[in-house]
Amino acid sequence: MHETNTTHTIAITVITNAQKESISEFGDRYKVKINAIPEKGKANESIIKLLAKRLKISQKNIKIIKGELSNKKTIVISKFAGSISEILD
Repeated sequence: MHETNTTHTIAITVITNAQKESISEFGDRYKVKINAIPEKGKANESIIKLLAKRLKISQKNIKIIKGELSNKKTIVISKFAGSISEILD
């Protein structure tokens, strides 16, 4: 994880079609379990919504910069001065 002022970059591994949404530490990444299926961007939307809800920020401040079609993604979170650990269950 890299932090600069109010911008954070995190690496995640996504598990889709999960029974329960959750976020946990997974080595040097975060494991994000979501209910959505990986079809037509639904999973990516669900990831952004979940992160925004946990961090209490606007969805527009969260961008997937790498791995849009993969289960391994790099996410940039901007305009957030808190601790990224706030996303954890």
